[in-house]
Amino acid sequence: MDLPDIHFDHALGDAALDQLFREARTLRKWRDKPVTPSLLMAIYDLMRWGPTEANITPARFHFVVSPEAKARLQPLLDAGNRKQTMAAPATVIVGYDLNFPDTFALLAPQFVEFGEKLRRDPQRTEMMATRSAGLQGGYFMLAARALGLDCGPMSGFDRDGVDKEFFAGTQIKSYFLCNLGYGDREGLRPRAARLSFDEACKIL
Repeated sequence: MDLPDIHFDHALGDAALDQLFREARTLRKWRDKPVTPSLLMAIYDLMRWGPTEANITPARFHFVVSPEAKARLQPLLDAGNRKQTMAAPATVIVGYDLNFPDTFALLAPQFVEFGEKLRRDPQRTEMMATRSAGLQGGYFMLAARALGLDCGPMSGFDRDGVDKEFFAGTQIKSYFLCNLGYGDREGLRPRAARLSFDEACKIL
């Protein structure tokens, strides 16, 4: 495909694009290699620069790494997700904080007054939180891939149970889980199809 309008002096090279998108897969098997706390911190430090609505940054990330934390998470997983999650070096619970207006004074001081209105509109608050946390979850996986990790995002878990077990006493709600580590591609299924540009897009 000819792309004459791309400014290649600013574009990533094909190797980076392969790592982030074309060759990246959802992994379910993991090598026995730990993910260090410093690497988890580096992922967050990179992804936090991604844009969100009015800079609200509602996503919260809890990393399940220790055997004790894994034991708390295991019974809350759907049966089909337990083996892969227990084998993963780390699992991040991606959540969203409904108290995100509390951070407006720091992150978006021009919207502090709007934050007070949001406190009286829980439906809009949740809509904004989930929308931007979804974006941040995507940024998180791209950051993890950029730093050499594989990802295994999933939704098969007891959300209410996770909220009670990991977020009790807060306004944080779980969104999705993502296993992190160095994947084992043995037995990986063929990649599923994607919609073409013409099937998914229109230029108006």
